[in-house]
Amino acid sequence: MTTSNHTRLYAEDAHEGDSLPPLTTPPVTHLQLVRYAGASGDFNPLHTDPAVGQAIGTGGIIAHGMLIMGFVGQMLSDAFGPLALRKFGVRFKGMTRIGDVITCTGKITEINDVEGETRATGTVQAVDQNGDVKVSGTFSAALPRRQP
Repeated sequence: MTTSNHTRLYAEDAHEGDSLPPLTTPPVTHLQLVRYAGASGDFNPLHTDPAVGQAIGTGGIIAHGMLIMGFVGQMLSDAFGPLALRKFGVRFKGMTRIGDVITCTGKITEINDVEGETRATGTVQAVDQNGDVKVSGTFSAALPRRQP
């Protein structure tokens, strides 16, 4: 289970420079990675077999980068709603290991009217409990209105 503020951001209340409500995961588990492998179809043994990680020098298994990106996507969906995301991309910056606690954060850098919507654009990142960056990226999302 992840924890987040689940505070929905509305066009009437959002401002450039606002931080998004953060999302923090429980420690990443081996079982979670095996389940994610099944859901994603990515069965690279680097994500599920500790011996493979030891053999290639990563010190054990590492999480799928797309799983960490998914945590950031969940934070964005919590903030803006499940249909609001218009653009989302990240760069993978570091390996996530079993036991890591991931915290996803974001910031609105711009608010504009685009194609009849009020859109927020901004930056996102996911870090572990030591502050090591796992992914960083950008987003664009339609801000819902309180009143249509």
